Amino acid sequence: MTPQDYVQQKTSASGSSFYYAFLFLPPQRRAAITAFYAFCREIDDVVDEVTDPGVASSKLAWWHNEVHQAFAGNPTHPVMQALMPCCASFGIEEAPLQSVIEGCELDLTQTRYLDYLNLTRYCHLVAGVVGEVSAKIFGQTNPATTAYAHKLGQAFQLTNIIRDVGEDALRGRIYLPVSELQQFDVKAHEVLNRIDSERFQALMQFQAQRAHTLYDEALALLPAADWRTQKPGLMMASIYRTLLREIEAQQFPVLKQRVALTPLRKLWLAWKMQALGRF
Repeated sequence: MTPQDYVQQKTSASGSSFYYAFLFLPPQRRAAITAFYAFCREIDDVVDEVTDPGVASSKLAWWHNEVHQAFAGNPTHPVMQALMPCCASFGIEEAPLQSVIEGCELDLTQTRYLDYLNLTRYCHLVAGVVGEVSAKIFGQTNPATTAYAHKLGQAFQLTNIIRDVGEDALRGRIYLPVSELQQFDVKAHEVLNRIDSERFQALMQFQAQRAHTLYDEALALLPAADWRTQKPGLMMASIYRTLLREIEAQQFPVLKQRVALTPLRKLWLAWKMQALGRF
């Protein structure tokens, strides 16, 4: 299996909404974003699939070194072997990749966030940075597009947090800020035991509204000159925001089930943005 085959398999097997946006890119950009997304999946999988925190920490330390060695010209993992030929063409640097690893390292040591400001730093590392790199690969021409991409990445991450409340609780993690749990009188043990309530529903509506605000702010920041180049990100925004609305319509059943869109619906939303330019 070639490195390119490996990253393609890693990306398509994930079933992610991102995959559907990649389908519409020209080959060189599609190869770059596929390799970058496969890298992000590899790092995320270390935290989600390795049960021993010590082993997970060692694996992430290995990845820190692998990224450094890859940018020094010696990639050994197929993901880095697939990504490195794309870096010069699309301005991909070492620092953002190291930031993604740092963000996932937080998952090994931190299971609570005191307030939204602290959560924002985490979202910056695991999602905002990913948005910035992706924007470059998609063809960013205006420096102002970076702010749009970063904010959109944070909106995606908040949507993920809302969708995954129940799954995260099973791992002992709560990404909803402690100050906001207190504001809505939701106890941590209720989340960890996946106990629904009107108080929890109000808390989740608050989280959803914040995510919607971030989507609106991100779209307002996108320069008109880069609207066409950033269509893949806009496709993902359409898919993710539709998912958020679906979760809202189902009254936030996220403690007990994972709400998802069908592959056909994701493909339709991506095509509609690509062909018609609308959500």
